[in-house]
Amino acid sequence: MPELLLELLSEEIPARMQVRAADDLRRLVCAELKANGLAYGEARAFSGPRRLTLVVDGIPAEGSDVSEERRGPRVGAPEQAIQGFLKAAGLASLDQAEKRDTGKGEFWFAVVRKKGGPTAKALPGVIDAVMKALPWPKSMKWSSGTRLWVRPLQSVIALFDGKVLPGEVGLAGEMAPLRFGDTTRGHRFLSKGAIQVTGFADYMAKLKAAHVIVDAAERKAIIRQGAERLCAGAEVALRDDEGLLDEVTGLVEWPVLLLGTIDAQFMDLPPEVLIVSMKTHLRQFVTTKADGTLANRFVVVANTVARDDGRTIVEGNERVLRARLADAKFFWDQDRKQRLEDRLPALKGIVFQAKLGSQAERVQRITALATAIADFVPGADKAEVMMAAELCKADLVSGMVGEFPELQGVMGRYYARHEKLPAAVAEAIGDHYAPAGPNDRCPSAPVSMAVALADKLDALVSLWSIGEKPTGSRDPYALRRAALGVIRIVVENRLRLPLRRFFEQADLLEFFAERLKVQMRDKGVRHDVIDAVFALGNEDDLVRLLARVDALQAFLDSEAGKNLLTAYGRAANIVRAEERKDKALAAKIAGAPDAALLELGEEKAVASALAEVERAVKPALEEEDFSQAMQALAGLRAPIDAFFDKVTVNVQDKPDLRLNRLKLLNQIRATMDAVADFSKIEG
Repeated sequence: MPELLLELLSEEIPARMQVRAADDLRRLVCAELKANGLAYGEARAFSGPRRLTLVVDGIPAEGSDVSEERRGPRVGAPEQAIQGFLKAAGLASLDQAEKRDTGKGEFWFAVVRKKGGPTAKALPGVIDAVMKALPWPKSMKWSSGTRLWVRPLQSVIALFDGKVLPGEVGLAGEMAPLRFGDTTRGHRFLSKGAIQVTGFADYMAKLKAAHVIVDAAERKAIIRQGAERLCAGAEVALRDDEGLLDEVTGLVEWPVLLLGTIDAQFMDLPPEVLIVSMKTHLRQFVTTKADGTLANRFVVVANTVARDDGRTIVEGNERVLRARLADAKFFWDQDRKQRLEDRLPALKGIVFQAKLGSQAERVQRITALATAIADFVPGADKAEVMMAAELCKADLVSGMVGEFPELQGVMGRYYARHEKLPAAVAEAIGDHYAPAGPNDRCPSAPVSMAVALADKLDALVSLWSIGEKPTGSRDPYALRRAALGVIRIVVENRLRLPLRRFFEQADLLEFFAERLKVQMRDKGVRHDVIDAVFALGNEDDLVRLLARVDALQAFLDSEAGKNLLTAYGRAANIVRAEERKDKALAAKIAGAPDAALLELGEEKAVASALAEVERAVKPALEEEDFSQAMQALAGLRAPIDAFFDKVTVNVQDKPDLRLNRLKLLNQIRATMDAVADFSKIEG
């Protein structure tokens, strides 16, 4: 069957956007093909610095008829809404629509049918719709055109079955539209002139001959393998950095690997300084010695074939790196001449947030918080906690952090070590920003934990107090990350920290609960189990809360748990049904049933079992033995089953007996809900 080949050639696309854009292109094209009744086989998308490419195999020459059902407004809706629905559906009148009861009322429905036809006629519309819908994080206009795209478009290849599709990308303004074609361009510097292609295989071969490797996975493999070969020859090892590898893959179309050397005079700088200079600023790969320390070699990836075997490129990279490291060495030497404590007054000149004052004021809040938190961190020395908290932001006014902001905290640790401050203080200064993400190391030393928690809790509480809460689209102060950092520190170190004590707003605890739910769902915990425990409310001890979640999930996975859930459902459903009929019933059935009104042995057995369970559950919950509490509940299953087999609850001619039996069922619900809200559990 014919194939569709699409290439969108533009100015350089930011590396971080390329892979997602290629995936979006494939997804959107496939969805549009399906919507137009066009079957397809395999769809493959590729990304690079200047182009997105898509090839779709197995598309038939003729499309099939398709029908699409559309729901319109509610029956009896205003005339304007009705007319809008008819116009959108292509209907002349409501006679061509039909009414349906959806369970939420009657609505108008229309079935829109599209007849199939030549695929080549449908594809230009598919491409145009996809290009308008492709979501870029940031887009731009160019010249006087109105078309939004990540960077100015240069050409569009649109071939179906080897033939150019009729169509164009309208740019509007003074710019002529880009007509679909069959030509592209190769490497910006290593290839000249247009390249005409007839299909995907021809496209790939001709671009490779023009020094363009279209497949990002192939470019990535070339970079990795080439770098490893160079390092092996120099008797060093390539430092693993998947993020940098992905970024560089998106910067080059024809990777050429080269090896450079770092001047020996800079090798006594802290390794983090060397790494940030090479990786972050110059996109150079770091190498290490056999003992894991940094080597004096680096790998650079060029996007061209140099005539002098790359000597000029290497010398240029060495020269730029030398300049950056010379600055770093100057700051390193100067910064160590001043104590961290002596830098504190300068923090008054750095604004943390306009409504919250300076970094100096923030340090005071962090110090007070850290000292209070230390009471809940076993092994935390309060004097060391206070010292670390007071000095944790001092490196913000150092020359090194001014030049390399990424090193805040890191340099504070080095300067504290240079002053021979207590080791725990130095480590806490370096650790207090951690964890910065889900894969970042979590502080585990007592002083580090106290200061890191204080830093994050201060940001959350203070910014929350002035209304700077995260929304669905913005979180400028990274408060979600701060909350997840607190959760990780508390949970991974099993700290018994009562969060409510440090919060001024109740909804901040709810914010934490939502973050914790997301984290737990990501780890495979059932969402209904999470909801069942969170529904208990008033829990701010994350360790205790997670222990309850773990115990509940394990219990529900057992046969006893599944059986008890069935029994609970029978009891709770009857009570809820009766409560819906009588709004005052809830108050009437609260409390224990009247023992004198228990007529049948099955009623008495349930009451006895409930009393026994309550005697076992209460101490188990107090001792936080949630597994034992769950197991105690399992004893209710048999008497409850027998109760439902023999006992009629709604005895209409005996209202007192009916009410007492509803009390018994309500007690079953209340006893189980003291452990977790079983009504949240899906059967």
